[in-house]
Amino acid sequence: MWHPTQSRLSRASALRNRTALLAAGLGVSIAAGAGTAVAATGGHGDAGSAAVAPEKAGASATSVLHDQAVAQKSAATKHTAAVKAEHVKKIKEAAAKAASWQHPVNHYKLSAPFGLGGNMWSHKHSGQDFAVPVGTAVHAAHQGTVVKAGPGGAGDGSAYGNAIVIRHADHTYSQYAHLSKINVHVGQHVNTDQSIARSGNTGNTSGPHLHFEIRKTANYGSAINPVNFLHSEGVKV
Repeated sequence: MWHPTQSRLSRASALRNRTALLAAGLGVSIAAGAGTAVAATGGHGDAGSAAVAPEKAGASATSVLHDQAVAQKSAATKHTAAVKAEHVKKIKEAAAKAASWQHPVNHYKLSAPFGLGGNMWSHKHSGQDFAVPVGTAVHAAHQGTVVKAGPGGAGDGSAYGNAIVIRHADHTYSQYAHLSKINVHVGQHVNTDQSIARSGNTGNTSGPHLHFEIRKTANYGSAINPVNFLHSEGVKV
């Protein structure tokens, strides 16, 4: 059985529901509008803070990149400076070596000294003998130019066997004799400590060794004491 009172109650309930929905919709619209206005005007509160945050993040990233670039540039500069310093060091070492005198052979024993008398020589011994096995590397005692090279003492007599004479910038000459092999030629420039020959037993010898002279000219008869000369150049023999 239909009751008028229930009908009125149903219509009142529906009206309240529609009113509540309209009020809720209006509230959402007002809130959205307010948020848009704050964001548009860069207003205060959370919306303004959120708008500034990306700028701060961008500035921070830029700062990090700048710091990295500065660090990389600094490291590259230090590396370049180190490379240059090492290059300069090598140049100085090479220059010092070129300016110095060296032993003509390594791992030797001194045998017949300069000025020694005897029937082995027509006059007194004109050089210093370094006893070494046949085939030992013979080095230029100082940089210079080869002025003599060949058998028969390179023109100084067959007693020397195969020989080499080098002219040096200080107007001295070094001679290397009794060689088994010659590796340079006349006119060739050689560096200090460069391998120029192999020791041997050619010419007038009593055993394998290197005969070494320091001369005032390129020719036989102008020799001075080679050990004393090397000592004056800082070379301990």
